[in-house]
Amino acid sequence: MMKTLKRMLAITLMLGVLFALSVPAFAAVESGAETAAVASAELAEASVTGSKATASAILIAVAALAGALAMGFAISKSAESIARQPEAAGPIRTAMMLGLVFIETVVIYALIVAILIIFVL
Repeated sequence: MMKTLKRMLAITLMLGVLFALSVPAFAAVESGAETAAVASAELAEASVTGSKATASAILIAVAALAGALAMGFAISKSAESIARQPEAAGPIRTAMMLGLVFIETVVIYALIVAILIIFVL
């Protein structure tokens, strides 16, 4: 389980680095007939907008990945606990649901922060 988790985390990290390194290649702006001042202002605005989008995407991707892994781990362990002690299913289920609520709350907070990054900053 931990090997798979480490592999998934490493692959996600590598994809994130690859994405971050490929952003400048897609951000090129042609400035054929425009003046240098207008082109640089548009480039700066496009850069800020692109940075906001990239930051929001990375934030929500990491939060969703972490939340999904945490939920899967919590559900897995609670199912194992219920299988070992069926008479304790009620308290285990209650604790699991409370933990899932807290995990989902963190993911929702990340979504709110991502929306704030896009629209407010």
